[in-house]
Amino acid sequence: MSSKLFQNVIIQMKDAVDRTIGVVDEQGFVVASNELAIIGSRLDDFHLYDFDGESSAVVTDNRTYCPLSSDNSKFDFAAFADGNDPLAKTICAVSAVAFNEAKSNYEEKHNKAAFVKNIISDNILPGDVYVRAKELHFVTDEPRCVYLVRQLENSDVAAVELIQRLFPDRQKDFVLNINETDIVIVKALPNFNCSDEIYKTACEIEKLLHEELGIRTVIGISTNARHLRELSDRYKEAQAAIEVGRVFESEKTIINYETLGLGRIIYQLPTTLCEMFLNEVFKKSPIDTLDEDTLDTINRFFENNLNVSETSRKLYVHRNTLVYRLEKIKKITGLDLREFDHAIVFKVAMMVKMYLDSLNGSKY
Repeated sequence: MSSKLFQNVIIQMKDAVDRTIGVVDEQGFVVASNELAIIGSRLDDFHLYDFDGESSAVVTDNRTYCPLSSDNSKFDFAAFADGNDPLAKTICAVSAVAFNEAKSNYEEKHNKAAFVKNIISDNILPGDVYVRAKELHFVTDEPRCVYLVRQLENSDVAAVELIQRLFPDRQKDFVLNINETDIVIVKALPNFNCSDEIYKTACEIEKLLHEELGIRTVIGISTNARHLRELSDRYKEAQAAIEVGRVFESEKTIINYETLGLGRIIYQLPTTLCEMFLNEVFKKSPIDTLDEDTLDTINRFFENNLNVSETSRKLYVHRNTLVYRLEKIKKITGLDLREFDHAIVFKVAMMVKMYLDSLNGSKY
């Protein structure tokens, strides 16, 4: 952030303020002030630890400080005013508002990261994307991928800065803090066919956060965007990857939207339609009548591509034993899993049941 920006605000305020005001950086050096002689010097009463987790005014023997807002958790700047009386606190607070407004307007106009965040958050009109991209000299049709990193159980404010180490090119790759748990990475791609590289990057992010901060994560990966205006939809895909993966691929920590297949469709169905489907499929007995051992047998049968011999070998049971179990399932449900069409219906029904069960509780 340019000190000239803050100095311009101070110039506009000089006739309304009869005290020394200004802005200091995180080390306490004055970057702007109506007292020109102190610009560049360090204020001895400034201590960064006073602002640790503090968003209100900090008062010393000589001055009042108000921290300025920041897009990340790191302290950047603070407004100050001479004095520790109520008037000094008021002047400092009003100055901070003016500095924050100027800072926000500057970032909105000149910061590519803020521009990208507005796109994925739907805070900019589609027609304005072209105009702003041109102003920022932003390549619009470069292939990009969106990652959504969700911190589980515990989160750390240092995660954003840590991830930024993996993406040093701040003009092409953007690491955006969305909320306490979610971090979005918009990464430029060398081409449209680099799925292995995309997955490898997700693995690096997961490993880095776990080794450095002990954070467990789940990462959603979007399909590739061909244009800037598609980033909002790709962000929604990364969100959907996590939400759908929570239901159908709960054992995975990295989930690609492209690989979700049928789960994506089921997740969008109304619950009433899902319940009607289950009632129609299991007319004889509800799926809940199947015990855990039977469900395990069914899952193993699907995993082995409906191959009776292979499934019996994996289950360490005789082939005739497995056939008996499948006959029992047919008797209970009316579906013969050895028939492909019946197996497909049953597989979809199991996924629908998983989806309905997930609505009663959330893993992430």
